[in-house]
Order: sequence, then C-alpha cells, then structure tokens
Amino acid sequence: MSVNLLRNALLDGLKELPGTREFHVHVLDILILLSEQRTPDSQRIMVSGIEACVYNIPTTSCAILYVSKVDSTGQACSPSPTSALNQYLFPNSSEFVGKCPLSDVRLCGWWKRIFTGVATELDARSQSKAIIRLNYVLPGYSELEAENSLKSISSFPSSSSPPFLLRWTYGHPYSQQDIPLPCPKSEVLNLGHYIPWFDDDPKSRFIDEIAYTTENGRVKSPARKRTRTNSRLDLAKKQSEEDGEDVQTSAKKDDRKDERPSGELGIVSPDEFWERMSFRQECVAGAVTGFFTLGVTFPHPASSNSSMHSSISPLAPQPGQVSSQINKRIMTSLHTAVDFSSTDFATRATESLEGAIRGLCEGIASIPTPIIQAPRPIRATDRPPKAERRTPEPSSLLAPPQPSTPPPRMANGTRTVPDISPNPFPEPEPSLETYNSHIYGSVCVSNPDRPSKKADTAAGVKQSAGSSADAPQVTVLTVRRKKKRTE
Repeated sequence: MSVNLLRNALLDGLKELPGTREFHVHVLDILILLSEQRTPDSQRIMVSGIEACVYNIPTTSCAILYVSKVDSTGQACSPSPTSALNQYLFPNSSEFVGKCPLSDVRLCGWWKRIFTGVATELDARSQSKAIIRLNYVLPGYSELEAENSLKSISSFPSSSSPPFLLRWTYGHPYSQQDIPLPCPKSEVLNLGHYIPWFDDDPKSRFIDEIAYTTENGRVKSPARKRTRTNSRLDLAKKQSEEDGEDVQTSAKKDDRKDERPSGELGIVSPDEFWERMSFRQECVAGAVTGFFTLGVTFPHPASSNSSMHSSISPLAPQPGQVSSQINKRIMTSLHTAVDFSSTDFATRATESLEGAIRGLCEGIASIPTPIIQAPRPIRATDRPPKAERRTPEPSSLLAPPQPSTPPPRMANGTRTVPDISPNPFPEPEPSLETYNSHIYGSVCVSNPDRPSKKADTAAGVKQSAGSSADAPQVTVLTVRRKKKRTE
C-alpha cells in the first residue's frame, strides 16, 4: 500500500468537512494522526487517530486490512467518531468534558454506515466490475433483532442508498463461495484457516481457548519435560541404538502430529464458532458487540499469467514506507508520555508527537542490535577422546556462523512463491524528503458550518406547522365538568 496515495485520499476526504479550519495529517504505515488548527495563529491540537494493519498472503494473492483502533480526543470543532470505551488511543482524553463516547448500538451503526459508504465508492470506481460482499454479525441477536437495532442509526438517505447488490448479509463470510478466503485450502479442517487472528480481538481469545481444549472438554496441560538421567554416556548409547530403528517411525508420527491442528481447531466449524461466540463474555456483558466484514475481489481474465503476479513480492518497500520501529516508538510515546485531559495538555502532546515524527524521519536511525546466539549443547557422543581434547578457540563461541536462508523453490526459472519469511528486503530508511512527500500533509477547509440540532428541530417544527395549516382542521371537544355545590 502506497502511503502517498493514502495520505492524498485522506486529504481529499477532509476537504468536504464543514467549517473553516486547517487539518494536518501524519500517515505512518499504518498509523494516522489528524490535527486541527482553527485559525492560522492558533495551536494545533490532535483530534482523531486510526491504527490499522495490513496482512499479505502471497500464496493466494490476498490481503487483509484490519482496523485495530479508532478514537478521538473530543476537542474537534465538529463531532468526530470515538469508540464506546472512554479512551482507546489518547490517554486521559475521557476526562475532557467535550468528549462524548458513542454507545454500543450507535457505534455499531456508525461502522455499518462507514462500510456501506466505502463499498458504494468501490463499486462506482470499478464500474460494478468488482465482486463486493458485506457481512455483519451481532452475536446473541437474530437477524430481525439486529436489523431493527441498527436500522435508524445506519440508514442512508434515499438519494445515496446503495445498490441492491451491495446489501448487507447477516452472518459470517467464511462459508460463502463468491470471494475466496485468504488462506489456501487444506485437506485437514483447521478453524484457523477460516477465521483470522488479530491482536486484542474477542475472536482471537476464543480461538486460543479452542486450541487448548481437548476432546474431553478439558484444558490441555503443558508438555511434560523429559527426566534427566545421571549418566549421559548411558543415555547417549541407548539413544544411538534406538535411532537406527525408530527414526522413520518417529518422523512419520511427527508429520501426522504436525498435520493435526491443536485442540479442537479441527472439530469446530465456522458456523459452530459463531454460534458459541454468542455466549462469550464480550458478547453477553450487556453491551452490543458487532463484527463487520467487507470482501472485495476482481474476476481474473483467463489469459492472465500467474507467474507474473507471484514474481512481485508484497514485502518490497513502498514509497513513503517507514520501519516498524518508528511506529513502535510513536505508539509508545502516545500511550505513555502524553496527556489529553485538557486543551493545554493536548496542545503540548500534539507538539511533542508531531516533533517526534519529524525528528525520527530526519535521520535518527535505530542502532542495529547484534545477534548473539548460544552455542549448541555438546552431546556425549560428540565429545572427542581425552587425547584430542583442547580448549576451544574464542572465535568458535563468540562468533557463531550466521544463519542462512534456504534457497527458494523454483519452477521454470521463476520463483513459485515470493519470499515471505524472513523478509529479504532491508528496513526502509526515513528521510526528510519522505516526511514531506509521503507522511505529512495539510489542507485548508472553508465550507459552511453544519447546522446545529436546534436549528434542525426548529425547521422541523416550522415545517410541521406549515403542513398542518393545509390539513383539515379538527376540533376536539372536552367534557364539561359540573361544579360541586357547597352547602
């Protein structure tokens, strides 16, 4: 993913926002921090942030975009989205009076509306050539209950209603056949091939629990360590005698053991997984939990050459890409070194974070860490006789041979699969040109302000009064009560 294209797309989207102000955006692959400047003389203040991850699967030429965190400080001119939690990205922002987190139902409706807008735009750009599927699940809710809960919140105006082919499907997308799944097909059923695993995700915690559950419904105990014998020579002799007989048998057992997934991952189907997900703590704690998925694929022509697609590695550094260490340092500073509880603190935090991003891109490179490997333990059979024993050279222990990568698989002179691990490409080096051309961007907005809710309410009352004047007048007669006589 080109950071430059992402930055330009964000700036184009910000141009349509109401109000008069200037936006400053920093895009680090993929960490987006948006600052707002109301007047040219005022200080910048951070208002929104997005953290996302992109996973490439070269074997199937698929990619997964996972939006990890979306949050705001609540200090923007107009309301900006924030999670149902009090604070997610910006520390102590929940103490700011102007921050109003969305409720669980409203947050799900907001996500559904955002996904619908993205799908509609993709369909228009591809001229309806792309296959787009929208799925959502509210565990514990039936389709009718989920639709009624989000209908009024996620509904689009009639003028911008999505086409019929982009309607939402209630249910998970891991049983449909229109869009291929990212992981390649396998003869052995493995739940991990269907449902992706992400950090800080309820699905991931449930998958981990299933992986450690045995067939009897119990949690699997850790592997028992082998007992240590007193005589290493006897153990080595016994091992050398058994190696010749049991090498092939143990290899076959290990192969069969590796093919089987851990725990109940080979037993639980995707349908059963989502049915059991309704009883998880995250879904029955009282708050509505939603899972939204947008799948996109393009039909490949029959004459396309697969070797041409596989020769380009998705791990190749893109223009404007920065190393993962810079992202980690910025996220560490964002979570531990700044405060957004007030306007003054948020202004200082914004200045500190933006200065750190610029400083890291100007050439503050990370010091490479040397790889220190422990020497391989010497077995009794490998020890030389006493006459040949001598003190090992220091270089043999302090300078071990560098690990080498096995040669890639070739077919007709080309690689069948791009290199994925370890990464054959070096970490991209940041520079000031990268910062100005790809990471940082600003846009000035001068649009009419968004009408307030009070104005909308007054207009609605006025319109209803005008419509009632045209309607036939109805006279309501009230019952006359008799007064009691006082003697």
